[in-house]
Order: sequence, then C-alpha cells, then structure tokens
Amino acid sequence: MPFEFRGTPIEGLLIIQPKVFYDRRGFFIETYRHTVFEKNNIQGHFVQDNQSRSKKGTIRGLHYQINPYCQGKLVWCVRGSVWDVAVDLRKNSKTYGQWYGLELNGRKKTMFWMPEGFAHGFASLTDNADLIYKTTREYNRDSERSIIWNDPFIGIKWPLNNPILSEKDLLNPLLSNIPEKERML
Repeated sequence: MPFEFRGTPIEGLLIIQPKVFYDRRGFFIETYRHTVFEKNNIQGHFVQDNQSRSKKGTIRGLHYQINPYCQGKLVWCVRGSVWDVAVDLRKNSKTYGQWYGLELNGRKKTMFWMPEGFAHGFASLTDNADLIYKTTREYNRDSERSIIWNDPFIGIKWPLNNPILSEKDLLNPLLSNIPEKERML
C-alpha cells in the first residue's frame, strides 16, 4: 500500500503517510491515487493545486470558503517545516470550534486531509517553508472567509507568539463575530 491513513480526534481529519522510495538517485513518492483515497473516505474530485512559500515566523490563516464553494484540502510540506492547523466549523459536529494541529515537513512528507467545513491555517517554522495543497473546489473570492489566528474561543496553541501576518489576516474577525450563516456548513 503506498499510503498509511490515520484518524485524529476530530472526525473526518486524516493524517496520511505516503510510502517514500529512496535510492542513490534521491526518492520517489506517490502523492495521490484516486482509488486509494476514495477507499479511505476522501471524497471529492481535486480541481485546483496551490503552493505557498513562507518566511520563518509567518502565520497564514485561518481561511475557509462558504457554500457553495467549501473546499476539502489535501496539504503537505515539500520543503522546510510548518505547524498546520484545521478548525472544525461544521454546524452539527460534536467537535465544532475545536482544532487539531501537527507538524508537516519536507523530511517526513506527511500529508493532512481536511474535508469541507474546516478553516485552515499554518505557521512557518523554518525559512522558505513550501506548502502544497490540492482543493476540491476552486478559489472563489466572494466565498472566502477568515478567522483571527489567536481567537481565544478556539485556543490554538501556536508554536510562536508574534507572527508575521498579512494585512488581511491582521483584520480577521473572531469566530463569534462572524454571522451564523457564514460560520459553518
């Protein structure tokens, strides 16, 4: 099997460890296979790939899109290291408002699946951390929403205190200040 799938305390979030084949030339890794992912409850068709590069100390997020453009995301770090976080925004979820985080890095090549209904953010732990992610829906500016990175209700334990933030992310609202219809599925 080219992948190992592990659950998390939040239903739907999965940690995926791909098998890496090393030899004297370098390595080979399979990052996605539709039939295997589908058998492991990763539904949807990927329609967009994104890559970001971040300086050490940067936080991006917490970002999500509302219906009808909610996105599932398959995320991995190909260079450097990030602390990656998903926040459950699903209306009827037992874990609404809870978060799960893990380190993703270019050495281990671990991947993180978050289905529709989650906000996503990450902190760069190294310079030039490259994050790649596949999405199940295309980006739609009118559906984009965000939550402030240090929302006390969510209580994410970030590995840094004074992050570098974009102008936009500096102005993100608290979850409690987002209209109910834009908070969750």
